[in-house]
Order: sequence, then C-alpha cells, then structure tokens
Amino acid sequence: MPELPEVAALADFLRERTSGRTLATVEVGSIAALKTFDPPVDALVGGAVTDVARHGKWLDVVVSPAPSHALPDGAPLHLVFHLSRGGWVRWSDALSTKPVRPSLGGSSRGAILALRVRLDDGSGFDLTEAGTRKRLAVHVVRNPAEIEMIASLGPEPLAPEFTAEVLAGLLSAKNQQIKGLLRDQRAIAGIGNAYSDEILHAGRFSPYKQTRSFTPEETARLHAAIGEVLAEAIAAASGKPAKELKDAKRAGMRVHGRTGLPCPGWNGVPCGDVVHEVSFADRSMQYCPTCQTGGKPLADRRMSKLLR
Repeated sequence: MPELPEVAALADFLRERTSGRTLATVEVGSIAALKTFDPPVDALVGGAVTDVARHGKWLDVVVSPAPSHALPDGAPLHLVFHLSRGGWVRWSDALSTKPVRPSLGGSSRGAILALRVRLDDGSGFDLTEAGTRKRLAVHVVRNPAEIEMIASLGPEPLAPEFTAEVLAGLLSAKNQQIKGLLRDQRAIAGIGNAYSDEILHAGRFSPYKQTRSFTPEETARLHAAIGEVLAEAIAAASGKPAKELKDAKRAGMRVHGRTGLPCPGWNGVPCGDVVHEVSFADRSMQYCPTCQTGGKPLADRRMSKLLR
C-alpha cells in the first residue's frame, strides 16, 4: 500500500502534469470503486485542475468546474481517491481513446481499470487495482471533509504542529502496542505497515512496546525517528515518475520486506543479525531482534503452527 512518502510524490507528479489542464472525459471502469453519486462524475468534465493535494494516504484532485456545473458559492469540486493495497496511478502522455467498459469490479486477481481521467491535451491517468480484495475508493465531493475517513484523520507527522509533546499525548491516551498506534490513521495520518516497521527499527523499539511505557527520552527518540524516516523516504521518492515509486520504496527499506536478510543496523552499521518476521492473517511485520527487542525473537504463531 502506498503510504505518505509515495502519496506525496504522486501528488507532486500529478500536480506538475495536470494543473491548468481541462478534464476532457472522466470514465468509470469499476462501479464498485465509486463511492459517491452527488455530485456526479460528469460534473468534473470541462473543469480545470487547480491543484492536487494529499490528506494522509488520500489523493485529492481539485477541479474548478465548468460554468454548467459551477457551485453557487464558486467552490471547487474534488476528485478524491484512496489506492488501498492494490491500487495504483498509471500515467500516459497519450491516453487510450478506447471507451472504458464499466464493470462491477469482481474478484479477478488481474488489474482492473477503475477510473480513467483524460485531459484536453490527450494525456491523463488510469486508476487500476490488482488482487481479489477490491478496496480502491473514488469519491467526487464538494469538500474532502465530507469523507469520514478524511475528516477523522490524525495530525500530519511532518507538520510543525506535530511536536514531541503532541506525540506524548497520543502515547498516553490509550495503552496499546506502539505498532498499532503508528498505523492508526485517526492518531497519525499517512503511516502504514511498511513505514511503521522502518520507524520502529530506526528508533530501536519493539513493535509490541506498550505506548504508556514510553519515557520522555524514548518519546523524543520516537518523534525523531518518525521525522527522519519519512523525510528520507520523501526525498528518495521526490521527482520520480509514478511507475518507479514502488521500486524506490522497496529499495529504501531497511527491515520491511527483508525477512531473512542481514540487518543493516538501526544506525547504518550492520548489527550481525538477520531481519525477522511476525505474520498475521492479512499482513506481516519485520524487525531486528538485536536492534529492537534485546536479542529476543518475537513469537510468530503462524510459523509455530507450521513447525509442529
């Protein structure tokens, strides 16, 4: 799933290519992906793109509608989408002119075309989704805050307002595993499974450490790790075309997705251990025992069952 750094890079990529352009057509390929009906998708046609924003892991194409669809207060429309685990943005300088055939977006593992946005110069992008679990979500709204999952987002972790004191308040609000807090979009916006692994490795914390056990020094260390890991990932993704972002993300990971490989060390100095994994029903997490858990591997129930 694309997280804050990749979504920020996608926003920059789309903003550079779409700002000032008029939407010639907007075609729905997956009816299941479209979550709203008022305003209709057609209200975007003829409008001009004025910006591409980001809200946590959500992308927001801001459109000044054509006079025929203008709102009474002159406010813009927003094409807002969440790529979820299998979705992606596929850009083309010469987008296919073949009409999109709407479908219900079934359980096929192959990539389906969910939405096609064609601009007035023939360029544009497709939103596609692979895998059997179709979770890509597309909304056309007058205000992004109409989408409950955006309205409930926590603070942006790289905003100046996200201080160590704010983080301390989140840690003390409820006692839970730190891995869960970092992934909770209502607590902190934009961090998911991959970057929570990276942050905890950089900060030298067990993913199971209880949030109310953090000392002031540990809170400051976690706050610094959040900023450093995300800023480094954003810098690595910046300027890359959409098609290269997934590979760039994988290449930058120190522990996530690197099970069994040598740990590069939380500070860039190899610690001599290998990356371990804990598997769950629909995801897994990676960590280094030497760097994060005092050398003790965490229990992996799935692997234990396989070894019986």
